[in-house]
Amino acid sequence: MGSFSDQHLSCPVCLHIFDDPVILPCGYSGCRACVEQYWRVKGERVCPVCREMSAANNPPLNLALKNLCQVFLDHRRHLEELCEVHQKKRTLVCCDDEQLLCEICRLSEEHRNHTYRPIQEVAEELKGVLRSQLDLLTRKRKMMQDAGIHCDCMVDHIMSQATFIENTSKDHLESLHQFLKEEEQAMLEELNQETEQKADRIQEKMLKINEDIISLSNTIEHLEKELGNGDIRIIQNFKETLKRAQCKFQAPAITSGDLLHSAKYLGNFKLNVWKKMRNRFSYSPVVLDLNTACLQLSTCTNLTTISNHEDLMEEDRQEWLPLNRERFADCPCVLGYVGYSTGMHTWDVDVEENTSWMVGVAVESVQRKGTNGLPSGIWCIGHDGEVLSVTDPLESCVLLHGFVKPTVVRVNLDLSAGRLSFSDLLGETVYHTFTHIFNEKVFPFFYNECAYPISILPVVESEEK
Repeated sequence: MGSFSDQHLSCPVCLHIFDDPVILPCGYSGCRACVEQYWRVKGERVCPVCREMSAANNPPLNLALKNLCQVFLDHRRHLEELCEVHQKKRTLVCCDDEQLLCEICRLSEEHRNHTYRPIQEVAEELKGVLRSQLDLLTRKRKMMQDAGIHCDCMVDHIMSQATFIENTSKDHLESLHQFLKEEEQAMLEELNQETEQKADRIQEKMLKINEDIISLSNTIEHLEKELGNGDIRIIQNFKETLKRAQCKFQAPAITSGDLLHSAKYLGNFKLNVWKKMRNRFSYSPVVLDLNTACLQLSTCTNLTTISNHEDLMEEDRQEWLPLNRERFADCPCVLGYVGYSTGMHTWDVDVEENTSWMVGVAVESVQRKGTNGLPSGIWCIGHDGEVLSVTDPLESCVLLHGFVKPTVVRVNLDLSAGRLSFSDLLGETVYHTFTHIFNEKVFPFFYNECAYPISILPVVESEEK
């Protein structure tokens, strides 16, 4: 073994003695794990030493080198066991100066009054410490690997979100484009129709004028001829000529509305189109924040309806969702996208078919993970089976008696007055009113434990507004 050293038997990547060495087509070797990691980093299969390309994805084991490394390690381990001074096997550990000793070293003046322990006993204790550290590092590595996998999945989810948003936005914009095309066509048809009508009216006037001009020209020509006749003829024909020369024609009257009204078409053009668009398309006073939705909930593309799919088969459920910080992990609920700090806000929720629901508001700091039931920080009204109740962080759950099961719940939030009330759609029946001054931003809250959906009703503004 004198002709070899650990330098000759070291991997060119990790610089340690070869572990499971593989041989590359160029003749160089490296640890299998080191070569594979080097390839992943480089993005191509090249030799770490000479950079020659390797066609083999799984290079063969260098058995001769592996055996040589094992012999070298065994020999080095044997040398390490011998005392450098007496060449005897070291079997003791000096507890006073932490040196490894052979039996002759123990009898020396330097260690005569020291305490000793067997190497094997001390090694087992130290192995226990190292195993604990190894276990800790292994768990941390597993956590980091899981975090890496989660990040990879989040990237895939972000790309999926981007595709969904792009496709849905294109669909929405296409409907707006179609509306504008229809509006353009209707406006041009109206313009062309009015243009044709008014142009025809002027053309009729022009035809009448031309006819009058021809008639007048004939009369003038006749009168000029009469003036050229002799005096006797003029006297004889005077009455008839004068009668014929009487002008019975009048220029056409200039009337109102003959021209196109530009202001009718161009005045506040964008505003008028927007009013028609607003009257045609509804909007939702609240839209859902998908990033807060519990994993067992699904929503529609317009972000106004939630359903619970907990009972669906795994293959029928929606795509994997990351357990991000905003998301509720245990409670089947979701928040609105916009939170409120001031003002008055109203939204209506259709709960007619659902048998287990809650609607209300939640504070921004509401607990979203690690809860067994409804977390604190929520003010809501709910229905489960045949029971209608209200819940808040202080009074917990209070049953409401004497009310018919709601079909639509109107949520009225007045942050200035510190009042949150629940009523029917017309406000004739008020189920409950909370009085509370909210010191932080609150968000619309929706809970669904039923397969039937609950939906935020749209608002259609009248054109008069």
